[in-house]
Amino acid sequence: MGQCLGCYQVDQSNVAIKEQFGKFVDVLEPGCHCLPWCFGYQIAGGLSLRVQQLDVKCETKTKDNVFVNVVASVQYRAVADKATDAFYKLTNTREQIQSYVFDVIRASVPKLELDAVFEQKNDIAKSVEDELEKAMSTYGYEIVQTLIVDIEPDVNVKRAMNEINAAARMRLAANEKAEAEKILQIKKAEGEAQSRYLSGLGIARQRQAIVDGLRESVLAFSDNVPGTSAKDVMDMVLVTQYFDTMKEIGASSKSTSVFIPHGPGAVRDIAVQIRDGLLQGNAANL
Repeated sequence: MGQCLGCYQVDQSNVAIKEQFGKFVDVLEPGCHCLPWCFGYQIAGGLSLRVQQLDVKCETKTKDNVFVNVVASVQYRAVADKATDAFYKLTNTREQIQSYVFDVIRASVPKLELDAVFEQKNDIAKSVEDELEKAMSTYGYEIVQTLIVDIEPDVNVKRAMNEINAAARMRLAANEKAEAEKILQIKKAEGEAQSRYLSGLGIARQRQAIVDGLRESVLAFSDNVPGTSAKDVMDMVLVTQYFDTMKEIGASSKSTSVFIPHGPGAVRDIAVQIRDGLLQGNAANL
């Protein structure tokens, strides 16, 4: 009804192209405009100033001969001051942008290996954005932002990459486990060495105390019992030690069979052997 009366409404964030007998006249801003059709005025078309998004999927090959699908997301909009260029100079804006994206990605990605493509995706996006900005500004469009939203290698390549990563992590875990076991063994050995050292000190002190006690016992017995010699006292002490040893072996629940001369007279033989050994040791030292 409004067009029949020569009125035309332009919505917000849009502009309209006004022509007279097919020739460009003006760019109409949002609002209501009078277009007397009887004088040849008409609306050639409209143009949105909103930000639009175009997702471009490009297949290319990396430097290490891996085919990947790179998905670039381009956000663009028409510039109000250049609405005539945006309307008249381009037939299909989306195809034009897609061509430039293909060109830049297929020129950049083959220079990089697959891992570098993932690491430098922001640099690739910046290259695409710069190239589009230079090209599309001539046609009245502004590139708001360009993002590389996905890099997808072949399924077999992804599986191989995951296996490599898993193997590397398993190797690292094995190294860490071996290192932990090594530390445990070292600490255990250090503990055993310290324990044996302390045990040795205890045994040495025990034997020293026994020797001191025996010496005092021999001296006291010799003084209190006339006619006894140190040899007689030592024989008696050895007999006592012999029976104490047999008692300990019999009382222990974990004792094993020990075959030793079991007669009391064997104590004299043991004493003789000990004395002979001491005498031979002293002779060797001399």
